[in-house]
Amino acid sequence: MNEEVKKIRILRVQFNGELAGHEIPAFRGAIVDKVGDDNILFHNHLGKDAVSYRYPLIQYKNIKGSPAIICIEHGVDEIHKYFQNEDWSLEISERVLDMSIDSLSLNKFTMQVWDRMWNYRIKNWVALNKENYIKYNELKDENEKLSMLENILKANILSFAKGINWTVSKPIKIKITSPVDIRPVKIKGRILIAFNFNFETNVFIPNFIGLGKRVSHGYGVVSQVKNRNKE
Repeated sequence: MNEEVKKIRILRVQFNGELAGHEIPAFRGAIVDKVGDDNILFHNHLGKDAVSYRYPLIQYKNIKGSPAIICIEHGVDEIHKYFQNEDWSLEISERVLDMSIDSLSLNKFTMQVWDRMWNYRIKNWVALNKENYIKYNELKDENEKLSMLENILKANILSFAKGINWTVSKPIKIKITSPVDIRPVKIKGRILIAFNFNFETNVFIPNFIGLGKRVSHGYGVVSQVKNRNKE
């Protein structure tokens, strides 16, 4: 049932071992091999050539240099299909990760539009499709570029809301609050641009949630920035 206020479950599984950022797709692929292609939430593919564009409820991350999985709502129930394997180990980049658990964290969060602003950092945010990339580069005014990015980020939050069946009935506010760092990222042999910056919004976003494109591969990770001056 859709509601203005939505409570969601998020499970964060942090593993021991080392994982580089560029190894996240291989990490994802190795997990999918363990659970099987018929478990769609692990890979969001409907068939050989069909992709589900719904928001990923199982996301693969590099958190502090180690492999991690973020499970959201129904993804929390599905992750047991990996853990029911007798052998959790994965082969990545010609080495074996034993995938022993460092920590488990299961929390409930209340999703709503608040009357206050929250501060965040977004890392390696892949925001632009081909059409928006052209539009972005045609803009000469930096404020117009910031406004475009803020509107896309707002749309990404709405996509996340749709993915967890949360109805957003109040206006979402977004403001970029730091210089925008732009860097190239290589995805499936293509060079795309990714953005890193701080922003504030009136939506509470749980730590390590991904926004934008390729979030299941560890892009667009959001983390909360603590206020220096507490209210």
